[in-house]
Parts: sequence; C-alpha cells; structure tokens
Amino acid sequence: MSAHCQLTGRRPGFGHHISHSHRRSPRRFDPNIQRKRYWLPSEGRHIRLTLSTKGIKTVDTIGIEAAVTRIRARGGKV
Repeated sequence: MSAHCQLTGRRPGFGHHISHSHRRSPRRFDPNIQRKRYWLPSEGRHIRLTLSTKGIKTVDTIGIEAAVTRIRARGGKV
C-alpha cells in the first residue's frame, strides 16, 4: 500500500536516525494511513479510500460527497 493520503496528499517525510554517538542514517516518517470503506449514496455503491487519520476526520467534517469531489478535482481515481 502506498503511503499517501488520497484526500490531503500527505506523503512520507524523510530525515535521519541519530544515534547516541550522533551518527546519522536515513529514515522515513510515514503518515498514519488507513484504508476505509464509505457508502457513496449518489452512485449507490461503496468506495474504499486510502486516507490519513487527518483525512478521515476531514471526511467526517465535510461529508463523503464533498471529499470525493475534492479527490476527483486533484485528479484522483475513486
């Protein structure tokens, strides 16, 4: 599963592990990505979205119809 949110566009951040001796090695900060299933009443079907937890809260606030409109406006496939 790719680590990016379909709604907010959050992607992994990159940085370094820093050891006690201050040696650095690369690491990745992945967003908290979840797969969530929603009922889309306008199309009469379920859709499965890959969302960050912030994206899930956004869907709860604006509704699934508005969220799908935003995803499609960004060029995403639903």
